Amino acid sequence: MIKKLLLAAATAASFVLPASAEMPKQINFGIISTESASALEASFNPLLKEIEKSLGVPVKAFFASDYAGVIEGMRFNKVDVAWFGNKSAIEAVDRAGGEVFAQTIKNDGARGYYSLLLTHKDNKDLNSLSDVLKCGKEKTFGNGDPNSTSGFAIPGYYVWALNDQTPEECFKRVTSSNHEGNAIAAATKKVDLVTNNTESLERLTKTKPELAANLKEIWRSPLIPSDPMVWRKDLDDDAKARIHYFFMQFGRFGDAEKVKAEREILANVGDGWGPFLASSNAQLNDVRQIELFKKKIKAEKAGDQAAIKEIEGALETLGEAAAIIGNAGY
Repeated sequence: MIKKLLLAAATAASFVLPASAEMPKQINFGIISTESASALEASFNPLLKEIEKSLGVPVKAFFASDYAGVIEGMRFNKVDVAWFGNKSAIEAVDRAGGEVFAQTIKNDGARGYYSLLLTHKDNKDLNSLSDVLKCGKEKTFGNGDPNSTSGFAIPGYYVWALNDQTPEECFKRVTSSNHEGNAIAAATKKVDLVTNNTESLERLTKTKPELAANLKEIWRSPLIPSDPMVWRKDLDDDAKARIHYFFMQFGRFGDAEKVKAEREILANVGDGWGPFLASSNAQLNDVRQIELFKKKIKAEKAGDQAAIKEIEGALETLGEAAAIIGNAGY
C-alpha cells in the first residue's frame, strides 16, 4: 500500500513539470563557505549529481573564499542557484537579483537552528554571556563572516546591539573566519571565544570529534529559520519550474527504494538535511527585522531622527507582512 501511494504521489506531481524547458547549458550551484571547499564539495557532490541527472545539463559547484563571493557570483550571472544563510540571502535578493524558492530542513524535520558562542571546555573565565559582557579587553574573539546569519547577524543583535556593546570594545583582538575555522580555533585555544551554530557544530562532531569534544557552549540564540535556496530571478520560467520540481520531489516521491536512496544523500549534506520545503522571500523577514533593529539602535545613539523614522517605517511594513504570512513567512 505504501509503495502504491508513493507511486501515485509521483505520478500526480509529474503533471506540474513542463514537457520541455529552456534550461541554461550549465547550472552553476553556489555554496557558501561555511567550511573548507574540499569538505563542502564532498558533502554536496552527490546532490549536485542528482540535480544534473534530473535537469539534463551539467551542474557545477561554485565556491568562493567568503559569502560575498557567492553573492557577487549571482549578481554577475556566474551563479544560477545557491545555498545561502538568511543574511546572505537578503544580500543576494537585494543586490544580486536572487529569489528564495525553497528552504532546507533537518533530516528530523526541524525547521530551524541556533547561533552559538563557543569557547574551549577548560576556559574557566567564560561560562555565560555575562562573563563575555565584562569586556575586559583581555581575550580574543573569532567573529563570523559579515554575511553570515548565525556567525554575525544574530550574535551582532542579541549579544552586542541589545547590550550596547561591540566586539571591538570588549576584546583585545577580533578575527573573522567561517564556522569550521572558528570552531577549530577555539578548540585549539588559538582564540578564546567564537561564534558558531548548532548545524556546524553537529557536523564538526561527525568529522572532527576530537576537536568538537574540546568545545563548550556558553550562549544560544532564539531559533533561526533554516537556510533558504535561492535562484536567479531572471532564469527562464520553464527552467525555474524544472528546478523547483526537482527540489520538491527529491526524497519524497517514487518507490521506497528511490526515496530511501535520496534521503540518504540529503542526510549527508551539511549536518544532515531532509526533503526541501517550498519558500519565498518572505522567509527572510525575521532577519530583516533584526538588521533594522540594529540600525535603529545605531541611529538612536547618533540622534539621527530621519534615519529612525525611515527604519520605523520599514519595520511597520514588515510587521504588516508578518500579520498576513507569519514572522518567518510560512
